[in-house]
Amino acid sequence: MGTPSGRRTTDGRTRDVWLPMADGVRLAATLYLPATDEPQPCLLEALPYRKDDLTSSYQSEYLRLRDEFSYAVCRLDLRGTGSSEGVATDEYPAAEQRDLGEAITWLAAQPWCTGSVGMFGTSYSGFNAIQVAAQRPPALKAICAIYATDDRYTDDVHYMGGALRLLDMVDYCHYMTPMNALPPVPAVFGEGWREEWLRRVDQHEPWLLTWLAQQTDGAYWRHGSLRPGYDRIDAAVMIVAGWADGYRNNSLRTVAALQDAGTPVRLLLGPWAHVNTASSRPGPRIDVVPEMARWWDRWLRGKDNGVDAEPAVVYFARRSTRPSPTLDTFEGEWRALDRPTAAVRSRAFSVDARPPYQVAPDVGTAAWISCAGHLPYGQPGDQRHDDADSLTWDWPADGFDLLGHPRLRARVVSSAPVAHLAVRLCDVWPDGTSALITRGLLNLLRREGLDRSDPLVEGEEYDIEVELEATSWVFEPGHRLRLAIAGADWPNTVAPPQPLTVELCGGTLELPTLETGTNASLTSRVPAFEPGGAAENVDNSVVWRVERDVVRGETACVVGSGSTYDTPYGRATERYQGRVTVDRASFEQRAEADVTFSLEWPEAAVSVRSTLDLRVRPRSYDVVIDLEVKQNGETLATRHWARTFDRT
Repeated sequence: MGTPSGRRTTDGRTRDVWLPMADGVRLAATLYLPATDEPQPCLLEALPYRKDDLTSSYQSEYLRLRDEFSYAVCRLDLRGTGSSEGVATDEYPAAEQRDLGEAITWLAAQPWCTGSVGMFGTSYSGFNAIQVAAQRPPALKAICAIYATDDRYTDDVHYMGGALRLLDMVDYCHYMTPMNALPPVPAVFGEGWREEWLRRVDQHEPWLLTWLAQQTDGAYWRHGSLRPGYDRIDAAVMIVAGWADGYRNNSLRTVAALQDAGTPVRLLLGPWAHVNTASSRPGPRIDVVPEMARWWDRWLRGKDNGVDAEPAVVYFARRSTRPSPTLDTFEGEWRALDRPTAAVRSRAFSVDARPPYQVAPDVGTAAWISCAGHLPYGQPGDQRHDDADSLTWDWPADGFDLLGHPRLRARVVSSAPVAHLAVRLCDVWPDGTSALITRGLLNLLRREGLDRSDPLVEGEEYDIEVELEATSWVFEPGHRLRLAIAGADWPNTVAPPQPLTVELCGGTLELPTLETGTNASLTSRVPAFEPGGAAENVDNSVVWRVERDVVRGETACVVGSGSTYDTPYGRATERYQGRVTVDRASFEQRAEADVTFSLEWPEAAVSVRSTLDLRVRPRSYDVVIDLEVKQNGETLATRHWARTFDRT
């Protein structure tokens, strides 16, 4: 095996290296070193998304951190991904955290490093920054986790309220199967890349199979979850979160817990989706790189720049804004708080009883998915049609100012042993327009704990509590607050396994509201942000379609996207197709996906295609995955998996 080749460089300051692990596996990394003879702190981002092709566009941020702020940066391919050796057995395995601890030790010992290391990144690399910080490697002094979670079971792409996230099955949960079967980059890996590729394919197991086997909370999901052991972290923590992002709950609660533990913490919480804060739909958009640099200047360089004396929380208070799946910018303003928990009080509203409600399994298509991102995973539209298929309660809402997690406490009766309760809060305009504020869901099997499965007894009354996702919202005069309750939130999560009725026997809605006196001083110390750029383009080639087959009684949601682009060593093409369906009479469901990654290099043209067929039946999840690997158009290997998991 050869040494990684020299990639295109600027003044010799960018180079590929191998990081040796204790078990002999070598991880491929790219170093971005400032043009100075003085040692500098190093920032580490570690991802499974292939630094040399599929996410090579991330390089622009590393170059900015190096050239504008004089930080050394290391981008690392995780074990078994990209050009690194080994096998990718799962997301966030214990071996990954050991690897990253060793990588931090290696980086800190280099002559160009001061010995202080920071971790950062969006989504996956934000997750493992939190996880590694909880291991307390001595050289890790500060992290910045962007759109990341503190709880892998409740707030990731797998389960929500104890119910399987359905639309995510045809996105990340499947596309990691073909991505992890791609080969190392020949120009980086050197001789033996093809043998390493075939070994990787032969040992490959789709991560989705593990996730379907782990349907309740427990040791598997607690591994890699900071919650509830927040005091394990002593590095300074900066969190960047977005109200339209799926990981918004790792925000207010994490700040409160870290403040209680005495850990330096800062939260920057904007209106953003799961995309770059500089180009997000919705905005307003900001440049987050200078904000990260200020944090690291304080905790890696020891500069007294005042960032730790500023309010711990800066958030964007959203105001009534008409919904659009491609919304450009929210109405609202930036605010600052030292301690949100001290400024918020609970306000209770009585929820009167309603007669039994016949559950519609396809309620939720107007909200689509709880993690907006790049299209076709856009923002919620007008909710009034889903409201019509739900139970609703309205209250005048002039001046309501929300910040935190709303809660519904209620008594319910189900006609079936398994039921879901999907709860939405909406802002209703005088003309009837309904905008989603926040949502929550509970699989009532998990009412006594997310690690349990307790079937309901028909006709018996149960006390339940549903925590809705964190939110901020200010209502305009003349608007109403709407509570909408349904028996499904589809296709965001699977519908219950059978037709049923749910009866609401009364309850209480608790809203986290800012006190008037506190609210008046909120904006006094808001920092000025560097503005971002224009919103990302709306790609008209993207497929985002809801289909209602009247004859067959079936509702389907269809997605599709693709792109072709240059990479540092060649060219890449990505193609994604997905379809989820529900039978409105039987409640049976299906998720199908077809994903292809193609890479063209001087050495070879390779492609990996994977298809998914997941049948959601009343008592089981039946899954079939097929993988085909090609080089220069010739099939080199195929893999087939067919598994059945009891639906607990």
